[in-house]
Amino acid sequence: MPRVIVFDVNETLLDMRALDPLFTRIFGGASARQAWFNQVLQSAFVTTITGEYVNFTRIWATALEMTAARYGTPLSADDCAAVLDGMRSLTPHADVPAALERLRAAGLRLAALTNSTEEVAIAQLTNAGIAHFFENIFSADIVRRLKPAPEPYEYAATRLNVPIGRIRMVAAHAWDIAGALHAGCAAAFVARPGMVLDPLVPRPDVIGTDMAEVVDHILAIDCSG
Repeated sequence: MPRVIVFDVNETLLDMRALDPLFTRIFGGASARQAWFNQVLQSAFVTTITGEYVNFTRIWATALEMTAARYGTPLSADDCAAVLDGMRSLTPHADVPAALERLRAAGLRLAALTNSTEEVAIAQLTNAGIAHFFENIFSADIVRRLKPAPEPYEYAATRLNVPIGRIRMVAAHAWDIAGALHAGCAAAFVARPGMVLDPLVPRPDVIGTDMAEVVDHILAIDCSG
């Protein structure tokens, strides 16, 4: 039985660089966008480790407030709304649509698993024009535990009606790869610019410099057994 290929969304499928002009206007430089998303991830990890669940949309907003405080930049309600709205209208990375098409043409089942709320995730993938590739769009919000905790991966396996070892998680984040492997999934790492694997975590059997190369490996491995 071929694996079900499950994709992370933000930065893996969707290109967050589209927010750079907005962060340049608000903070004076595009580098603030990465500083903000790093804070998003840090806050998400803190809530997961401590067990005090907060949904990802609220984390986006509070991380933006923290970034503004760190930069000493006034942040208006309109600025915050513009960033949150911008997250719903990201475009896919250029290599994504063709890669998803190849996987679907090979008969593989595709799903998405994200820390974003279900409503946001559906809006993101719909606005990006790629929602139709996925039989399911899963949100960690359902289990009130954010990736890389094991519960979101386990939930996806249950909903997809496959053993967790028959899921392959595709992500551009080392922490998502670590979470998937720890939960019992296979994994595929998309080494987008600036993304590297964590030496403290076992390496996945699929690694590619872009989504096209990742798909080459997936088709060779997951369509053969």
